[in-house]
Amino acid sequence: MEPALNALQQRLQHLFANPALLQRAVTHRSFSADNNERLEFLGDSVLSLAISSLLYARLASMPEGDLSRVRANLVKEETLHKIALQLQLPGLLRLGEGESKSGGKQRPSILADAVEALIGAVYLDAGFAAAEKVVHHLFEGVDINPHMRAAEKDPKTALQELLQGRRMKLPQYQVVEITGAAHRQTFKVECAVAELNIKAHGTGGSRRAGEQAAAAAVLEQLKAKHL
Repeated sequence: MEPALNALQQRLQHLFANPALLQRAVTHRSFSADNNERLEFLGDSVLSLAISSLLYARLASMPEGDLSRVRANLVKEETLHKIALQLQLPGLLRLGEGESKSGGKQRPSILADAVEALIGAVYLDAGFAAAEKVVHHLFEGVDINPHMRAAEKDPKTALQELLQGRRMKLPQYQVVEITGAAHRQTFKVECAVAELNIKAHGTGGSRRAGEQAAAAAVLEQLKAKHL
């Protein structure tokens, strides 16, 4: 494995038994069919659980709704982008020529997705305990305090809290269409709330942005129906 990826393992504080997973985690879809999208999908869930366990232990007196808002602050693109820069990911990402020329190595959404992909790669390589350890290490320098609950709710968090308050299952998100050139794609995402028989679509320049737009559309439907 090249020295740069060895150095990344040191920054992650995880030595990969399967180095191919690390290589895939830093490979964008514009570079190869063997890319980090599936690892990103997996890492998103692993990250959420690892952060939830961290907050449960660290903010013992905080109620559920406030914990959700703090978690939303920690897993949002802006926070993950900062972590990506600390990991020096811009110089390690493998991008297609078009994406690279358009500034993809500095694009916050691509870098945030790569952080999630790395977490997913660690999970596949060594299990949840190892991935949780990496997540806690990555967030050591992030200020986590009760005041974060005052931050404005994003649509996904607002929808989740609304449904949880009614004892309903969480919404399901699915990418239904990806259009555009590899370096400038648009994601169409469906958000479904099965118990209310409601579906809505949203679009964005990343999967994450599409999910937020879809969640906002569902919230508008709920508001219109006075639900």
